[in-house]
Amino acid sequence: MFSPLYNTSIRLYAGLLRLLAPFNPKARQWVVGRQDWRTQLAQKLAGNTAPLVWFHAASLGEFEQGRPVIEAFRAQYPAYKILLTFFSPSGYEVRKNYAGADYILYLPADTPANARDFVRLVRPQLAFFIKYEFWANYLHELRAAGVPTLSFSAIFRPGQLFFRSWGVKPVQRFYREILTCFAHILVQNEESVRLLRQIDITDVTRAGDTRFDRVAQVAAARKVIPLAATFKAGQPLLVVGSAWQADMQVLIPFLNAFEQPLKVIVAPHEIHNDEIERWRAQLKRPSVRYSALLNQTADAADSAVQTLFIDNIGLLSSLYQYGEFAYIGGAFGKGLHNILEAATFGVPVFFGPNYRKFQEAVDLVAEGGAFTVADTVSLADAFARQYPNPAQAAQISRAYVERNIGATAKVMEVVATLMRKQANE
Repeated sequence: MFSPLYNTSIRLYAGLLRLLAPFNPKARQWVVGRQDWRTQLAQKLAGNTAPLVWFHAASLGEFEQGRPVIEAFRAQYPAYKILLTFFSPSGYEVRKNYAGADYILYLPADTPANARDFVRLVRPQLAFFIKYEFWANYLHELRAAGVPTLSFSAIFRPGQLFFRSWGVKPVQRFYREILTCFAHILVQNEESVRLLRQIDITDVTRAGDTRFDRVAQVAAARKVIPLAATFKAGQPLLVVGSAWQADMQVLIPFLNAFEQPLKVIVAPHEIHNDEIERWRAQLKRPSVRYSALLNQTADAADSAVQTLFIDNIGLLSSLYQYGEFAYIGGAFGKGLHNILEAATFGVPVFFGPNYRKFQEAVDLVAEGGAFTVADTVSLADAFARQYPNPAQAAQISRAYVERNIGATAKVMEVVATLMRKQANE
């Protein structure tokens, strides 16, 4: 009963994006990237005789979460081709040239016809869905085709439709049926294991979060950024990562009032020149843009300059190495951005109030390595307590990341079991 409603909602969503496409760049990318997808896919796969596995990520964050598994699979099973799909333009447009996959494209909308044709064209030996992706038609087609499908780095909460004891029963049955399509679900925490077993989903393993493996890789391969080191000039440094307007509304009054020595690097979530200039105008402290340093129109060693705005992409994960403190944006809006990239370098981490869907944030707040703030006053109070001696919180953050590394190996153990089973059939 609910399936027609689900399919209608998918078609309505795709139709809405087509209506928005002339006016919205992201909607246009979503629509254009999926045009004539069957021909695109057939052309990409033409002539391939190697077995193929399929990884799907919603967006860039999920891709980075899944990347250690993609690369571990490539290393362990080099005879296989890898197909990588994205739902969002923010993932596809950034990683469409990723060398770790053989084929990269947008995932067509989850209609019955699209799912049937996609699985028929791809003929995957194995499929991986990263974290939150539960596309009903694709999962049912994969099961019908006998393709073992894994969900990894998944996390579940009691309020999700899978677990509600109230509401419309057909909806509940529909969503629970989706979970039965997975050969195995690898989750981040024990609560997820408990919730799944309560509804008789038993092929479940607590493996942890592969993002820990990814941030460890990134930290090990971090870039040296000489301009950042020169700008820091031996002073305490606060790195603000993925800043939104809502974050800066809290940060700017705090920075204007802070009287102790402190250099600040601000990396916006999205780079918009007018927004950066507006923030610079609101700050009382002198600031400079990273591009001006690169173009040598400003001096990174100028002691009067206290704030550096990053207007280049690809630097943030390496900038954290220079900080004594980190503030991570997003938690005054839809949700917190990646705090592990900062925590792996051993710094106290600050962020806004919307963080409880993120297990690592909940854990680090409880352990004392991270601090949630509600406004400028609470930020000033929390920062003042850490400023004289951040070492204890820094050690907590670093140790937390180190002891949670290893989820990729657990995923690959399950993969090996499924591959052996396939070989014996």
